[in-house]
Order: sequence, then C-alpha cells, then structure tokens
Amino acid sequence: MAKKPSALAGARIVGERYMRSKRRQNPDGRMPLMDHLRELRNRLLKAIGAIIAGMIIALIFSNQTIHFVQRPFCEAVINGHSGCHSYGDQLVVNGVFDPFFLRIKVAFFLALIGTCPVWLYQLWAFIAPGLYSREKKWAYLFTTTAVPLFVGGAVLAYVVMDRGLHYLLGLAPAGVAVLPSFDTYLSYFTGMLLGFGIVFELPLVIVMLNMAGILTHERFKKWRRVLIFGIFLVSGIVNPSPDPWTMLILGGVAVVLVEIAEVFVYLNDKRRARLHPSPYEGLSDDELSSIDDPEPTEPAGSGNSPD
Repeated sequence: MAKKPSALAGARIVGERYMRSKRRQNPDGRMPLMDHLRELRNRLLKAIGAIIAGMIIALIFSNQTIHFVQRPFCEAVINGHSGCHSYGDQLVVNGVFDPFFLRIKVAFFLALIGTCPVWLYQLWAFIAPGLYSREKKWAYLFTTTAVPLFVGGAVLAYVVMDRGLHYLLGLAPAGVAVLPSFDTYLSYFTGMLLGFGIVFELPLVIVMLNMAGILTHERFKKWRRVLIFGIFLVSGIVNPSPDPWTMLILGGVAVVLVEIAEVFVYLNDKRRARLHPSPYEGLSDDELSSIDDPEPTEPAGSGNSPD
C-alpha cells in the first residue's frame, strides 16, 4: 500500500510548482520600479539599523573606545613623557559641546568599520538578483575578501601609528608647546586607517580587473615596477616617520599581496588562453593570419528576374 505524502511534503510540492510558474511568467527576474525602491529602502534600513546598533554599543563603552582611539597618541614619546598623564602630552578640546560630539564621532567611526560585513552584505544582496550565477559568485568572493583585507590594513596602521606621531610631534621647535585637538588627531587616525586599508585592497582590484578582461598579465608586467614604486611611495606618504622599518613593513606586505595577485592573473590568463585560443596566437606583428577570404555574393538586383 502506497504511503500518502505528508502535509509538509505536499506544501513543498505546491510551493515549487508556484515558483516554477512565476519563473515562466517572468524568466528574466525583472521587478517593477516601485519594487526596486522598496527593496532599496529595506536594505538601507537594515544597514542603517546595524550602524546605529554599533554606535549604541560603542557609546555604552565610550570610555574604552576613547582610550582605544587615543592609545597610539599616548604611546608616542613627547617631550620625554609618555602616556597622556601630564599637561602638554594630552589631547585637548576647545568647545563646551566638543566632548559630547567627540564621543558621537568616535562611536560612528568604529561602528562603521565594525559593521562593514553587515552593510556590505546588504549592498551585495541588493545587487545580486540582477546578476547571473557566475557574477554572483565573484561578487560574493569580492565582498568576503575585501573586508579581511581592509581590516588587516587598518590593524597594521593602528600598530605602527605611534611611530609616525612621534616624528610629526617632534618637529615642533624648542619652546613651542604642542597641544593638538582631539578632532585633528581623529582626522589623522581615520586617515591612517583608511589609507592602509585602501592600499591593502589593491591586490583585489588587480584580480577583479583581470576577471573583467581589462588587465592582462602582459600589461601588468609592463607596469609592475611602476606599481611597486607607487606602493612604497604611498607607504611613505601615509606613514611620515623617518624610520624605514615602518614603511618597509607596510610596503613589503602590500607587495607580497600584489605578487600573489600577479600569480592569480598569470594562471587565469593561461586558463583563458587554453579554453579560448586566439586565432592570432604565434603570429608575428607583420604576419597575416590564415583567414579565408569570404565568398563573393551577388549584388542586389543581379541575375535573371522573371518577366
């Protein structure tokens, strides 16, 4: 005796039939404009909600987050002191409301970085329905790779930031007290983290340009030396310390990542050439390809026409 399907199995069958009928009615997966706007609104609300939740958590631990942000400044040796315990070695604020807005700025910046996986996923989820399965795979790979690379660059910037601060603050002439405001330092802090994070995204940009067919390994080899020189130049700009070790750490790690990206570009070009061989492969610049001439066609109106 045949076993009757359960209610859950029947509901699943009905749902699959309904989805197949919807796909037949709309095979391209197109959405009306209002549906796109609603989807965008929902994604924005989720991303903003995650950032606000991150800000609330950062404000709850406001003292700890402020200490975390100013730690590189306090570890920089200034006038023979360290640790932000004496006048002249401390950050200052000028206005009455500056301490309040300062905590808001720090909370927003840390929440923006801490919740980047959430709002990057919301951005990807909004774009993904309009992509093919192959494009979705690469978009997902881009999202999951961009976050660790950026965070790795930001962590490295946080570790070596005190060296650059020690050099910059030591440029003050004798008899001049250096009293930087917290806003000025926060701009430097965010610039360093963003600068290091963007430098670490360069290998990912190289890989994505190669996947799009814009950058080939032959073209990359022509600009390889210039690219490495530019990496160390940017490393020196974002970290103005005269200590060469800091620049070598940042530039060296970035160059290693670029070399890994170059290996991927080389292997991907080999795979692409194997799957789609070019008709001009092996030909010199002045050699003609063996393409047969097209057969001549009769012009319109020629030939015998019936009376």
